[in-house]
Amino acid sequence: MTTEPLSRARIVAAAIDLIEREGADAVSMRRIAAELGVGVMSLYNHVPNKDALLSGVAEAVMSGIEFTDDPDAHWSDRVRMQARAFRQIAHHYPRSTMLVVSRTLHSSAGLLPVERALATLRSAGFDGVEAVRMLRMFIAFIVGSLLREVGVTPSFAPPQPRSVDAEQVDETLFPHVSELAPLLGRCDHEAEFEFGVEMLISAIAAHPAREEGAR
Repeated sequence: MTTEPLSRARIVAAAIDLIEREGADAVSMRRIAAELGVGVMSLYNHVPNKDALLSGVAEAVMSGIEFTDDPDAHWSDRVRMQARAFRQIAHHYPRSTMLVVSRTLHSSAGLLPVERALATLRSAGFDGVEAVRMLRMFIAFIVGSLLREVGVTPSFAPPQPRSVDAEQVDETLFPHVSELAPLLGRCDHEAEFEFGVEMLISAIAAHPAREEGAR
């Protein structure tokens, strides 16, 4: 029985698997070597250090994003497609996705989504400065939504749902919290995400810096 030769792709795949099981804090060169059943020094022929390995994980996740971007579509539809594509990959790799948003990537896989997002915002009628600001706003929203959805514990494990008990809330001091307790206690993550995307698209469309007549 032959074993698959050691490669950068195998090492990165092992790191992704470990991160999804135990979180990014579990990653070390020695642990990855043990996962693969090889000597730790053999890893350095393919990955120079842990930092490079984590960047490889982030790049692998980004390369897995399935964009159905249509350059001929209206900019608002392109924004929707791009936002949904990123959310979808986060569902496949929730813990590894957190590395994506914490690292600066210079590879084609890392830069392609940024390039497409900026092109979309420029086509919406914004100059370079405003396009970058809009991109950062969207990233902040998407990351915030993902953190709420996958959890904000150290290992990014999904938290237990927490409901607001109306009977334990002083309705004299907190009348709105008391009234809306049932709504505060549940969350449809997909519906909340779509609501936020639509709100941001509406804000972009109404922004005074946007040139009239842009596609």
